[in-house]
Amino acid sequence: MKLRFLLIGLIILSFASLFIGVSNISPLDLIHFKEEETQVFLVSRVPRLVSIIIAGMSISISGLIMQQLSRNKFVSPTTAGTEDSAKLGILVALLVFTSASPLEKMFVAFVFALLGTFLFMKILEKIKFKDVIFIPLVGLMFGNIIDSITTFFAYKNDLIQNISSWLQGDFSMIIAGQYELIYISIPLVIIAYLYANKFTVAGMGEEFAVNLGLNYKFIVNLGLMIVALVTAVVILTVGMIPFLGLVVPNIVSLYQGDNLKKSLTHTAVLGAVFLLACDVLGRLIIFPFEIPIGLTVGVIGSGIFIYMLMRRRAYAQ
Repeated sequence: MKLRFLLIGLIILSFASLFIGVSNISPLDLIHFKEEETQVFLVSRVPRLVSIIIAGMSISISGLIMQQLSRNKFVSPTTAGTEDSAKLGILVALLVFTSASPLEKMFVAFVFALLGTFLFMKILEKIKFKDVIFIPLVGLMFGNIIDSITTFFAYKNDLIQNISSWLQGDFSMIIAGQYELIYISIPLVIIAYLYANKFTVAGMGEEFAVNLGLNYKFIVNLGLMIVALVTAVVILTVGMIPFLGLVVPNIVSLYQGDNLKKSLTHTAVLGAVFLLACDVLGRLIIFPFEIPIGLTVGVIGSGIFIYMLMRRRAYAQ
């Protein structure tokens, strides 16, 4: 798949995203400077588009980094307990720091996401049965345990409805003044680009990386920190978007290969295109109502995930 086709798709979907919605806005309204339509466009549609593109790119790149470092194509923030750990961190921030600012909540969520990801990687080291399908299933079980703990304390403190509705991936509530935290993902994506070759070498194993003079532990820790921080920022801004960081890197690897440096741009753009397509679809299916992006991506992404599992199993036989 040529990069230019992805960019054309991104431009077309971006244009559609700006002008599809309950409020009827056309390019002519903007040209004629109609006050109400222009305000909706600038306060709601543009921030929504920007947050979708940044979230799609950053989550997809996070998934690619995790797959490279764990040497498993089915590992991502969804299947490694990273998202569930960040969710637990947000609950802790709500309970312990009741008047916490978004930045403070992000920091607590980041710490929990990082600890959860490190714990999963430690579990990965202890597992002797390194089957490519078995590992993400362990991650899903690990994530479900953390999610159960979160649900228990949310029920106990009468926060279950708050947590469930707030953390459901949804771009409909994105407006100017409430999404700017997601810009933190941009420098993280740039760092991922700068260290792409080193992540590729680290993905070949500790012995190989050390023999080439690479500081293996530093690179692995840096990669996991990028993943944890991106996950925390996106969950706080948009909510949980499952399977995006899993399916997009796998689709790219089918035609681009496993070199991180070559795959990063394609992964970032395809992630934005995939998330935009799901968002536009969610707005059109039951128009004028809207299906949350977490549900749309979850259904499509889980379907692709099941297909990849079956395809992998078929090749293994």
